[in-house]
Amino acid sequence: MTKIVPSVSVSYASNGSSAKSNVLGMRPMQERAYERRGEQHLLIKSPPASGKSRALMYIALDKLHNQGLKQAIIVVPEKSIGSSFNVEPLSDYGFWADWHVEPKWNLCNAPGSDNGGKVKSLGAFLESDDKVLVCTHATFRFAVDQFGVTAFDDRLIAVDEFHHVSANPDNKLGAHLGDFIARDKVHIVAMTGSYFRGDAEAVLAPKDESRFDTVTYTYYEQLNGYEHLKQLDIGYYFYSGSYADDILKVLDPAEKTIVHIPHPQSRESTKDKIREVEHIIEELGEWQGSDPVTGFQLVKTAGGKTLRIADLVDPEFQGKIQESLRSPAMRDDRDYVDIIIALGMAKEGFDWIWCEHALTVGYRSSLTEIVQIIGRATRDAPGKTRARFTNLIAEPDAAEQAVTEAINDTLKAIAASLLMEQVLAPRFEFKPKNPTSGPQEGFDYGEGGYDPGKCNVGVNEETGKFLIEIKGLAEPKSEEATRICQEDLNEVIAGFVQDKTTIERGLFDEELVPEELTQVRMGKIIKERYPNLDEQDQEAVRQHAIAALNLTQQAKQLLVGGEAVDIGSNEPKPNTALIAGVRKFAMDVRELDIDLIDRINPFSEAYAILAKTMSEESLKQVAAAISGKRTNLTPEEAKDLALRAVKFKKERGRLPSVSSQDAWEQRMAEGAAAFVRYKDEGRYD
Repeated sequence: MTKIVPSVSVSYASNGSSAKSNVLGMRPMQERAYERRGEQHLLIKSPPASGKSRALMYIALDKLHNQGLKQAIIVVPEKSIGSSFNVEPLSDYGFWADWHVEPKWNLCNAPGSDNGGKVKSLGAFLESDDKVLVCTHATFRFAVDQFGVTAFDDRLIAVDEFHHVSANPDNKLGAHLGDFIARDKVHIVAMTGSYFRGDAEAVLAPKDESRFDTVTYTYYEQLNGYEHLKQLDIGYYFYSGSYADDILKVLDPAEKTIVHIPHPQSRESTKDKIREVEHIIEELGEWQGSDPVTGFQLVKTAGGKTLRIADLVDPEFQGKIQESLRSPAMRDDRDYVDIIIALGMAKEGFDWIWCEHALTVGYRSSLTEIVQIIGRATRDAPGKTRARFTNLIAEPDAAEQAVTEAINDTLKAIAASLLMEQVLAPRFEFKPKNPTSGPQEGFDYGEGGYDPGKCNVGVNEETGKFLIEIKGLAEPKSEEATRICQEDLNEVIAGFVQDKTTIERGLFDEELVPEELTQVRMGKIIKERYPNLDEQDQEAVRQHAIAALNLTQQAKQLLVGGEAVDIGSNEPKPNTALIAGVRKFAMDVRELDIDLIDRINPFSEAYAILAKTMSEESLKQVAAAISGKRTNLTPEEAKDLALRAVKFKKERGRLPSVSSQDAWEQRMAEGAAAFVRYKDEGRYD
C-alpha cells in the first residue's frame, strides 16, 4: 500500500450527540434551526447528512400552522432530491404535526418537462387549499416567469442546495429571489451543505444577504457528534503517466469507495471514459460478468474476494444501475455494493452511508463540488471509524504543452485542501486581549485555567467553539462586519487562497515578506468583496480572517506531525490534537498579537506537504515556472504599500526606511518610493 501524506487528518470525539433527539424528535442542528423559525429570511448552513430536509419540515409546519402563511413551496436542484421531502410521520417521534405532501404536488415525480405541464400544476397548486408542493429549481423559475412574483405572496419559499443560486444577472433564480426580497411578501428559507456559496460569485447581493438570519452547524460539530466515525483524512496524490495505472496505489479494494473519473475536457482524461472504467476494473481483478438483478459488474481480486462495482459512466447501463442504487438494500446491507464509478453523478444528495473513501481523479474547479463529494464519505455508519477524500492529480510534465495548466491545477488543489481544513476546524471566535479581559462562562481554558497575564484559548466542546484572545486585535463595529466575522470568515479565506498571485507567491517566492500577503493581498480582497464597510471594519475582518487561517495552519503542524501517514493504519489520533495545536502555538509565543499572526506565511505548511507528495523534479519545475513570472510591483500594489506606509508613519512618527532590518518595513518603503515614481509618470488617474 502506498503511503500518502494527508494535507489534513482530523479526529473527532464520536460522542453520539449529532444523532440524539429532543422531546420533539429533533437532532441538535434541527433544534437550532427551529429556534429561529420566526425569522422571515433564514439561511441554514449545515453539512451533508445533518438533517436539513427534516429541519425544513419542522420550520415549514410552524409557518403554516402558527405564522399565517398559506402554502410552502420546496425548491430542489434536481428531481432525485425531491424524495428527501416525502411524507414523514413526525408525530411518531414527538412533534405536534406530520409532514404531508399530496403525491400530485411532488412535481419531482411527475412526468413531463419543467417548462410544460409542471408549471401548470404549480399554478393549480397556488389556487388550491393544499399546503405543500415540491418542485425543481427549473420548474420554479419558469413558474415565476409565467405567474409573476405577486402570485407567491404570503407563502414560504424554501430553496434547497442554495449554492446553485447566484447574484449574477444571468442566474434567473437569483434574480427572482432578489425580486421576492424587494417585494417583502414571502418568507424564504435557504439551505446549503456547501460553505462556499456560489464559489467565486456571491449568491445574493450584499443588501439582500444582510436580510437573512443565519443558522450555522459546522462539520466539526457534526463529526464530533457522530457515534462511529472518528477520523477524516483529506489529501492529494500526484501521479505520472495514465491515472488508471496508478489508481491502486490510492484505491484500497477493501474500502467502500466512490471513484469520480476525470471530466472528459480535463488533462487527466484519456478522452475515452468507457475504456477508463474498463481499465480500472482490469486493475482491480478478473471480470466475472455482471449481476443479472442489479447490473453491477462482478470482479474477483487477487485475494479471492468478489467486488460488486456499479458503473454509472456507461450510458447504456446507467438507468438500471441508478435504479439498483435506489434500493433500500443500499442503506441496510453494507455488502450490497463495494465500489461506485461515476463521472457527473453520485455527488450532491447521493446517500450511501457505507462510503469510506471518495476518490476523485483530476482537479475540480468548483469548491462546492469538492465539498459535496467529500460529503459522500462523511455519513456515520456502524463499523466505519475512518473516512477519507483523495484527489489524484497529474504531475506537471516539462515536456507537456499544458504545463501552465498543470501547475494551475496543482495550486487549485492546494487551495481546496486549505479551505477544507478551515471547514473541518471548530469555529474560532477572537477577542482582543486587554487588562480587563477575563474568563467566559462555558469555556474550558485547559490545565491551570484562565491566566490573566497571557492570551488565553478557551474551548467549548459542546458547540465546537474556540475563544481566542489576541493582543492588538481590531473589533468589528457595524452589524454587517460582526456578521462577517461570525459567519463568513471561510468565504473570505476562500477568496484569499484562490487568488492566483497570493498562492503562487506564498508557496514559491523565497523573498516573500508575509505581510505582503496577510495585509496587502488579504486587505485588497476584503475591500473588493465588502466595499460598503468602512476602513476600520475592513481591517477588523482582515485580521479575523488571517487569524483563523494562520492558527489552523500552525495547529496543523501537530496534526500531521510532519510524518507520512499510512492509510492502512487504523490508529486515530486523539480528538484534542487541534485544540492542543492552537493552545501550544498560543503558549509557545511570548505574546499572541496580531502583528505576530501577520508575520506568518499562510502557505508554509502547505508547501511542506507539497514537498512530500510531489517528486523533487516536478517541484523544482513548478517553482521555476512560477518564479520566472515574477514581476516588479504593479501600480496597484505600490499604492497599497504606500497606504500601509502612511499608517506606519501615524503609528511610529516616521516613514518606513528602505535600509531597515525589518523586511516588512523595507517593503513598505520600496512600495512608497514606487508609488511616488508611478505618480510622477502619470500612472494613476
